[in-house]
Amino acid sequence: MTAPRIRAAGPEDLDTVLAFWKTAAEGTSISDDRDGVERLVARDPQALILAELDGDLVGTVIAGFDGWRCHLYRLAVHPGRRRQGIASALLAAAEERFVRLGGRRADAMVLTRNETAHHAWRAAGYTPEEKWRRWVKPLTE
Repeated sequence: MTAPRIRAAGPEDLDTVLAFWKTAAEGTSISDDRDGVERLVARDPQALILAELDGDLVGTVIAGFDGWRCHLYRLAVHPGRRRQGIASALLAAAEERFVRLGGRRADAMVLTRNETAHHAWRAAGYTPEEKWRRWVKPLTE
């Protein structure tokens, strides 16, 4: 298989990314809309990383760094392209970005019910931290 082209998303990619997530990503977040993703790319143009094969979007990951912590979100691979190294290539790009920025540990948001994702994250060397629980509060209605 040809290696995917890995690149940062630009404003022109946002509609494609949002449509892709409806097919390839599990669950949704309050910020999974055009406005939310547009703000992400405007604030940190390198955070949303795309994988493409033959010009088609086949994977995404958000590699957010706040200057202290490295956070991974929206690791998603097209269902027809899974188990081909795309997630590994995306995570390698994200981790390289974090190291360049001075990051020392990455964490990932993974749905509890998404067993397929659990296997992928473990294979990539990540482990769950059961002592932590995510607490959330929507800031808008």
